[in-house]
Amino acid sequence: MEGAAHFIIGGAQVPAPRLEPALYLVATPIGNLSDITIRALQVLAGADVLACEDTRVTRVLLERYGIRRRMVAYHEHNETEAAPRLVAALQAGNSVALASDAGTPLVSDPGFRLVRAARQAGVRVVPVPGPSAVLAALTASGLATDSFLFAGFLPARAGARRSRLQ
Repeated sequence: MEGAAHFIIGGAQVPAPRLEPALYLVATPIGNLSDITIRALQVLAGADVLACEDTRVTRVLLERYGIRRRMVAYHEHNETEAAPRLVAALQAGNSVALASDAGTPLVSDPGFRLVRAARQAGVRVVPVPGPSAVLAALTASGLATDSFLFAGFLPARAGARRSRLQ
């Protein structure tokens, strides 16, 4: 199995299937690397191109699961230049996985421009669900969970946070 895409769980080497050409939005763990899904590992290991918000952060996850993959950075400071290159890779028949540092790509993270460009180019976009900070916090809060609104994360600065809450 040398050279084949794979990942490792509990010492066992698991082959990653060849992915169909598409843009895969891969949710990654929030804090605990064990929260990753099998499907996310399959996509991270099997994608032709792995785009991530911060290669240093994603490298920690990949090393934990024995995934050897070259990564390309895709973040708010380079998305204008990086999105067209990734769409070109998709149009050439490659699979592209997009992972943010923690959680689901596009939820308070870069990526919507890439998704929009991929859709405009007729490329299939596939969400790969996983950990959700919003739902984890809601379920542990003791609040009623039958109805809620997520309006993004609060600003870090006290004044802006106070203003948003008002």
